[in-house]
Amino acid sequence: MKELELKYGCNPNQVPAKIFVNDGRELPIEVLNGRPGYINFMDAFNGWQLVRELKRATGLPAATSFKHVSPAGAAVGIELDEVMRKIYFVDPAAELSPLACAYARARGADRMSSFGDFIALSDVCDVATAKLIKPEVSDGVIAPGYEPEALEILKGKKKGAYNVIKIDPDYKPQSVEHKDVFGITFEQGRNELPIDKELLKNIVTQNKELPEQAAIDLLIALITLKYTQSNSVCYAKGGQAIGIGAGQQSRIHCTRLAGSKADNWLLRQSPQVLGLDFVDGISRADRDNAIDLYIGEDYLDVLGDEVWQKTFKTRPEVFTKEAKQAWLSQMTDVALGSDAFFPFSDNIERAGRSGVKYVAQPGGSKRDQDVIDACDRLGMVMCFTGIRLFHH
Repeated sequence: MKELELKYGCNPNQVPAKIFVNDGRELPIEVLNGRPGYINFMDAFNGWQLVRELKRATGLPAATSFKHVSPAGAAVGIELDEVMRKIYFVDPAAELSPLACAYARARGADRMSSFGDFIALSDVCDVATAKLIKPEVSDGVIAPGYEPEALEILKGKKKGAYNVIKIDPDYKPQSVEHKDVFGITFEQGRNELPIDKELLKNIVTQNKELPEQAAIDLLIALITLKYTQSNSVCYAKGGQAIGIGAGQQSRIHCTRLAGSKADNWLLRQSPQVLGLDFVDGISRADRDNAIDLYIGEDYLDVLGDEVWQKTFKTRPEVFTKEAKQAWLSQMTDVALGSDAFFPFSDNIERAGRSGVKYVAQPGGSKRDQDVIDACDRLGMVMCFTGIRLFHH
């Protein structure tokens, strides 16, 4: 198949719409179920590149959860502990493959943003992963293949309309890419720069101790940023992105947005949240919304008695600002990547409040020394990669 006609483009009024390969080759994909749309394919192809590169850099199965051409989460296949299983809604007794662990982490990091996502998997989708995908609200998945039973599980989603795409893992795009804007064609070389541990060797801070896990987390952050709408910043820990700030005009706003998501990820592991007693039959989405409000504000004041009674079996205690700060103060050893240099040290100060200890950024600002000094004050390790990772 050399081209695939789509129902419409980004919006229903944008017709005609189709996908094809510019050089006339066959499309490297096969739609096994559903009818993916324009935005679905944009998410699928960006997500596939991300997980393919994560697998190449770490040697571990990888997964990502995409929404509107930016990842909401990305992770590699590191085993889940009891707390991670609980906050990611994974059965404590379920047997998980490394790929399933990667997916659970990618989907669970920012569940609010992942609602209605498009999933990309680096490896053949197995039954364990399909079972985790089944109860989630999602538009589709792309992978290099599917176990027969896993495919049947996925085909049953959305009343049989769930989008399942198989991609040829050996497909190599042309080295030059094109994009049309306002009837004008832009041409550029593809960003084929490999992201690996060589980029982390130029450590510019006094503290130069970069453990193996921290290096993996920095690679996850940088590869995630390579496929995130710029400006962007990514916090990572334990083999997964835990906070992504995408598409902001100011870098400090990226750092704040991603930092607030990283904070929420840790707050969801607190005894206050783990102890919430939800009513039977509540949907995952309603539970996610309730948790987000509970950790973000005074939940009882925001929604009032009538609403909380529909959500919880017992009235939850207020999660005070002081209690939240005490819990967040335990956050340590977080990695932070930035797609371009930090122009001011305020980014480092904000990152430090979310437990950041390891930083990777291009460097090249007139105020690099101010940023280095801020890292030194906070005992951080910072690498200058020398590369910018803008993505538009």
